[in-house]
Amino acid sequence: MSTQQKLMTNWRWWLCSLLFVATTVNYLDRQVLSLTYEEFIKPEFHWTDADYGTITSFFSIFYAIACLFAGKFVDWMGTKKGYLIAIGVWSFGACLHAACGWATTLFVDGVDSVAALRAVEVGSNVALAISTTSVYLFLLCRGILALGEAGNFPAAIKVTAEYFPKKDRAFATSIFNAGASVGALAAPLCIPPLAKAFGWEWAFIIIGALGFVWMFFWAFM
Repeated sequence: MSTQQKLMTNWRWWLCSLLFVATTVNYLDRQVLSLTYEEFIKPEFHWTDADYGTITSFFSIFYAIACLFAGKFVDWMGTKKGYLIAIGVWSFGACLHAACGWATTLFVDGVDSVAALRAVEVGSNVALAISTTSVYLFLLCRGILALGEAGNFPAAIKVTAEYFPKKDRAFATSIFNAGASVGALAAPLCIPPLAKAFGWEWAFIIIGALGFVWMFFWAFM
């Protein structure tokens, strides 16, 4: 039996489980902002709904553009390296959101701590500077997140083509694709409690760090 046949027989369903987990993490990471926005981020950075709309629209547009190139990148790098790079990039981008408060204090004069951001008078020039600066910082983080997340589905589909015979490919695809729904359902159950218990920054870090854990298993399995 060839090496490829052995991999198809022995490891394919383990790989499928990893694809499912990666897709679940993918959808968890992209929802942290929406689930922490109203209660935590909006009052801290003095955002308006228009600011939030700008950020979410940018993510969607940049994600769509990145998808045009993600498949070619995975073909070039191969599934193992390509998937590792993709989830590494988006996990880094997810965790990077947590630094936006600290980074905002570096660029806005008169604000020397993250705690002081929320205390600034609403409607003041300082509040406007905080909202403008933080929006640009979040746009950067969302761009990195979108760039990495665009590689998830091309890599997952290529893995099923490489390690699954034709008779099992549709079933394997349906399994990992179910991770999108699981991630969307799990996010409201775990992200708000994390933000309330540890702060919105740690919600980004904890959920983002799941991708780095996944990378360990992908590299060695």
